[in-house]
Amino acid sequence: MFRRSNLAACAAVAGMLLASGPAALATSPSTPQLLADNLVSPLHLAIGREGTVLVTQQFAGLISKINDDGSASTVYDSQGWNVAGLHRSGDSLYFVESLGAGEGRLTDLAGRLKVIGDATAEVPGPIREIADLATIEISTNPDSVNHYGFAPEVAADCLAQVPPMVRPSYDGEVDSHPYALTVSGDNVFIADAGSNTILKVNESTGAVSTLAVLPPQPVVVTAEAAAAVGLPPCTVGHSYAFEPVPTDIELGRDGWLYVSLLPGGPEDPSLGDRGSIVRVNPETGDVQTWAEEILSPTGLAIARNGDVYVASLFGEGIFRFDAKTQDRSLFLPTSMAADVEIKGSTLYATVDAISFDPAAPPAGKVISVPLKGDRDDEHDDSSDS
Repeated sequence: MFRRSNLAACAAVAGMLLASGPAALATSPSTPQLLADNLVSPLHLAIGREGTVLVTQQFAGLISKINDDGSASTVYDSQGWNVAGLHRSGDSLYFVESLGAGEGRLTDLAGRLKVIGDATAEVPGPIREIADLATIEISTNPDSVNHYGFAPEVAADCLAQVPPMVRPSYDGEVDSHPYALTVSGDNVFIADAGSNTILKVNESTGAVSTLAVLPPQPVVVTAEAAAAVGLPPCTVGHSYAFEPVPTDIELGRDGWLYVSLLPGGPEDPSLGDRGSIVRVNPETGDVQTWAEEILSPTGLAIARNGDVYVASLFGEGIFRFDAKTQDRSLFLPTSMAADVEIKGSTLYATVDAISFDPAAPPAGKVISVPLKGDRDDEHDDSSDS
């Protein structure tokens, strides 16, 4: 679970500890084509038949269809809700919406998995709710098995000296923020960025289960970090475990689920390149690290050759990871890349997705770029089932 009250302290601690990630060679893709602009927080993307682009305007509670002239028409409007996690399967569009994430108010905590029968029709619909996603978190709190903060062996008298801005030690608490999803057969797999879990939903019955609890993300406190934030000397050399925050999920060519993962705390460069990609077995829930030292990975797409494309929100742009070696290259330099999808031989992305100036007009964009020059001629992480 992602605790906003810890952000400044976590940034100060971890920013002192981490070096920059491995260098990435740049590639030379074609010039991107602008498909739409002036969007509000376009954090999630899906590609329909014949290249129809569907995008969330997340902070506005909207799902929009991008028209040929670049305008956006409303497919779904849920004002006040956080709408996320688009996945297209055939004519159907799956998505999640949530309320109350991170606020600690259980009576307000709500999450739903829904599907729109035909999201690209002139009149989209019908809309069906598949499952209630918050109930399992409220009733079972799966990540209560995780310990966050300083390791248990740190003495109580040492923890008592930790300044109030740093939460010294706690177990996983109740929170839910369903954020991304993918569909495989009758199962919908959901990355919940509040509960730090991967959920598995049976579409036919609406039954929800916890497939995997994601592991804490530890760093080791150095003397420099302790001095910078006023931590007592007794914390030096001990681990501080941040919460894991899953941001996207796709089914890989090897049958495993690939999940982009942020460490809890600020997502900007102040923490260094601490994000990762993990693989999750869709049957057993086993979690394996696939790639590390990625700055703010918020979206991923998988090509038919298995290469993984990752949007680095606060990083240099969109990266490509080799399926066999995990070697990375900078596929497309761009700013504020939030999500990526692949359809045919084209990569689609949302960029300039977040603005730090509340007075500025919406500036989010959807772009596309050919995948020419890759190792194969066929790329597609979307589904027509």
